Amino acid sequence: MCMLDLIPLQAIIFDFDGVVAESGEIKTQAFAELYRAYGDAVVTEVVQYHTQNGGLSRYNKFRYYQQHLLNKPPLTPEEEKELDRRFSELVVEAVIAADAVAGATELIRQQAERIPLFVASGTPEIELKVIVERRGLSPYFKQVRGAPKPKKTLIAEILAEHNLKPESVLMIGDAMADYEGAQANGTAFLGRVKPGDENPFPPGTHVVPDLSTLVT
Repeated sequence: MCMLDLIPLQAIIFDFDGVVAESGEIKTQAFAELYRAYGDAVVTEVVQYHTQNGGLSRYNKFRYYQQHLLNKPPLTPEEEKELDRRFSELVVEAVIAADAVAGATELIRQQAERIPLFVASGTPEIELKVIVERRGLSPYFKQVRGAPKPKKTLIAEILAEHNLKPESVLMIGDAMADYEGAQANGTAFLGRVKPGDENPFPPGTHVVPDLSTLVT
């Protein structure tokens, strides 16, 4: 039996990178490129922090790198905006063109006929809406939410605004930020762990290699 049949779902909230689109590696490469001028040692640490903190917004990562890796004064708003602009240039078109996670498009189309679907992502919301629109997915989602608000806040606001019972909502994510956001709000959680990747979730967490097993 499909896992989705085990819970009387009111809604599904999807993370985006690594859940809807196979775009996790695109973001990793973009961070590496952004800090390449500081040398290989810094790039290694940048990539490590990024991969260990999936689901955290890029702004939090920029601030961490600035103070803890580069040992520089905090970023000014102008400096942060420039980093954001350069990062967007590196990723937006690539994410739009990225392959879908196996089963994701079919699952979204199928479930959108039954229940409201949402996106809650660490990607900046304006950028995320462009990507979802350009991938032809906007009609299927009731709401697309992103940074700068953290994941647990996005989930909380979706639940409140749409009068959803947490225990009847499923969050599908590929990072601990997704898991923690679901835990904080009392929703069900399903982890996506790409084959070959390390499972970041606590023992006992239900995980799938892709979303194809959820399509009925």
